[in-house]
Amino acid sequence: MDQSKRLYETTFIINASLEDTQIETAITHISETITRNGGEITSTNKWGRKRLAYPIQKKNNGFYANMEFVAPGTVVAQLERVYTLDENILRFLTIQLDGKAVMARQQAITKTAASSPPEAPTKEPLFDSDQDVSQSKR
Repeated sequence: MDQSKRLYETTFIINASLEDTQIETAITHISETITRNGGEITSTNKWGRKRLAYPIQKKNNGFYANMEFVAPGTVVAQLERVYTLDENILRFLTIQLDGKAVMARQQAITKTAASSPPEAPTKEPLFDSDQDVSQSKR
């Protein structure tokens, strides 16, 4: 059965009251789920602990993580099942990335990389000469 692979992005919020090792374990579990079902992770972004806009399951803080991956469509159903069964995952969202959006992002990255760094501002002296300094102290 030949399934075409598509580019997806998933963002999930982990309970921030967990220890760092437990958070890493949860992220590793998600990435293993993707790769075990035929996906390939292209990038993983850990945004860290942030305050939630509103309480979720009586929690005010969450650890945000984001992954981009290439996979067949069946992976999304498996991934969302894992999210639902894991009690440490507060919220999740998985979307399919549009080809135009990916190209626009790559063009923006190349433009910022190709542009020259901004010039350092020139430092002008506060006074025209040493005499001005001595006269201002009187």
